[in-house]
Amino acid sequence: MPEKKATTAPRRAAKNASGEAGVLAKIAAWPEPWRALGERLHLLILRSAPALQPATWYGMPGYARDGKTVCFFRADRKWMTFGFTQEANLVPEEGAPHQLIECAWFFTALDHATEARLSALVRRVAT
Repeated sequence: MPEKKATTAPRRAAKNASGEAGVLAKIAAWPEPWRALGERLHLLILRSAPALQPATWYGMPGYARDGKTVCFFRADRKWMTFGFTQEANLVPEEGAPHQLIECAWFFTALDHATEARLSALVRRVAT
């Protein structure tokens, strides 16, 4: 009888075990201006929610709470993408006439207003 293949969970855990070194290596491989944006965003996340642990997540910089990724970012062709996973503490906007929950944003620069908004979002979902 052939041996059963190992589940993907151990492989996924090994891939995510790279921690901050893996995240920084991923960011360092990006071309400018994404590299500089990624470095700033990495520091912003760690400053805003020190309890989050960096780890690569599906090949992207991710940040986990209790071993579960709550936010991530990636460099796309035209934008930097920042998003939350279903593990984040997301809640619908109070009083909104819809059931949509914001979970991802695109940007091309980190000005003071963008940094402040991202920092507030990270603090909110990291608790």
